[in-house]
Amino acid sequence: MYIAMNRFRVVPGFEEAFEAQWRARQGRLAEMPGYIEFHMLKGPKAEDHTLYASHTVWESQEDFTAWTKSEQFRAAHARAGESKVQYLSGPHFEGFEVIIHEDRNGKRADAEAA
Repeated sequence: MYIAMNRFRVVPGFEEAFEAQWRARQGRLAEMPGYIEFHMLKGPKAEDHTLYASHTVWESQEDFTAWTKSEQFRAAHARAGESKVQYLSGPHFEGFEVIIHEDRNGKRADAEAA
């Protein structure tokens, strides 16, 4: 399993516009092999920004990489330059290989053994 995250530092006063932009965005992730789920997370507020993170879960890093090279990715990001949201800086990407997973029933799996 692979988790891909982008952190966004949104300037105060632009939170509603940021959230509306993501709510209105056409989702194309479900069209991709290996896609599991998506979350948009709202984090703490600092003096100069509110932290957000997009969080997608994939069956493998290869599935995520295929998404970034797909027509669905280009379509999902086609209007990114039209945003009126102000950021402290561009999105910061972080990718993680899942090494241990525990489900809601407490069943734990080591990724090496799975």
